[in-house]
Amino acid sequence: MAKNKSYDEDFKKMIVELYESHTTTAANIVREYGIGSATLYKWVGEYGKIQTPDGEVTNNKEIKKMGLLLQENLE
Repeated sequence: MAKNKSYDEDFKKMIVELYESHTTTAANIVREYGIGSATLYKWVGEYGKIQTPDGEVTNNKEIKKMGLLLQENLE
C-alpha cells in the first residue's frame, strides 16, 4: 500500500508555477518530482492563478478564504 506523502505549501506553489510557465509538460513534472498526475491537477486547481475582471491575480485558495471571512462577517 502506498504511503501518503505530505508536501509543504511552497513546494506545491513551485510545482504549479512550473506547470503554468509551459516550459515543460505535466508528464515531465509528474515524473521528475514523483507526484501523481491527479495531485498535480489538484494543486493547479488550488494554487493556479486566476485573473479577476479588474485585473487582480488570485487563486482558488485565496477566494475560499475570502468567502469564509465574508460568511463570518455576515453571521
